[in-house]
Amino acid sequence: MTPLPHCSHQFIRLVVVLSLSLGALSSSVSAQAPSTRFGEVVPRDVREIYDRGLQYLVNTQNEAGDWKNGGEQGPGVTGLCLMVFLASGEDPNFGLYSNNVRRALRSIISGQDGGTGYYGGNGHSSMYNHGFAMLALAEAYGAVDDRNLWTGTETNRRSIGQSLELAVRAAITSQKKNSFGGWRYSPDGNDADTSVSGAVLVGLLAARNAGIEVPDEVIDKSINYFTKMTSPSGQVGYSGGFGGFDESIPRISIATLVYAVARRKDLTQYKATLAYLTQRLENASQQHYAEYSRYYQAQALFQGDVDAWEKWNKLLVRQLKQSQAADGSIQGQFGTALGTSMSCLALALNYRFLPIYER
Repeated sequence: MTPLPHCSHQFIRLVVVLSLSLGALSSSVSAQAPSTRFGEVVPRDVREIYDRGLQYLVNTQNEAGDWKNGGEQGPGVTGLCLMVFLASGEDPNFGLYSNNVRRALRSIISGQDGGTGYYGGNGHSSMYNHGFAMLALAEAYGAVDDRNLWTGTETNRRSIGQSLELAVRAAITSQKKNSFGGWRYSPDGNDADTSVSGAVLVGLLAARNAGIEVPDEVIDKSINYFTKMTSPSGQVGYSGGFGGFDESIPRISIATLVYAVARRKDLTQYKATLAYLTQRLENASQQHYAEYSRYYQAQALFQGDVDAWEKWNKLLVRQLKQSQAADGSIQGQFGTALGTSMSCLALALNYRFLPIYER
């Protein structure tokens, strides 16, 4: 699996965008409106919340490129913060946040295990870290110029493509050890849960969209795991291979998202999870894991039902206006760096610059 040259990857992404545009012009029945993909003028409230969140992340990023201001930390948190900068629309190579982008990328890549490709992390949330870091690298690949990434004094100076390829290989190796076809906290774990599996699978799907080879069987096995964990009602279980269904909006959103991005919208399970979400838009205000929930619910609704997403997005903006602190941070159960980054990324659907946000 050799990473594509930077220019080739940009060319492929351009071809994909052009193909989507031409397809939209040729079909008046199935085409999505231009505003669905590119967005209209971003509402003022959204811009103000997002810009304040960006400034908080700028002010709290350390010289090593990560965030250690309390709460969860590690390459996954750094990756989510990195995506907030990438989603802003600023040029990641020469724009306002280019130094923040490069520092975050250096932090993630330099901490990668060169032998296993594993991004590691702290404590029990290790594969969460790997999944979110892999997603961030996939979103940066083709957008950030590697020639400006390293200063020449660092160790482990891999390119973004090389690091991403190693990360994909680590995720695939981990899945091969897993009898459920998913992932758990440890890369050597033999059980699985839909929360960790969702983080890793979205990272793999983003890497595949970026041009890195991900075998179909890897996606098929993980989607099969999600279908077994989805009930006819649209509820999604947590761990193992069955049962444990409850009204977890985060898990239902994760399943909806992976079905959509993996292009499995024909599945009855996808239709069930999407229906569950669209019938419960007011649940956006739930307090349990609120930032984690809104991060996935925003993407799931946008991928499945834009009208429902627009209604939910208005509720989200109202909620974040009330909860954002004066310094731009948004508190969460996992700390301010994660709370702020996940909340801003939920808003980033209004900008739609990240490839993973394309429908």
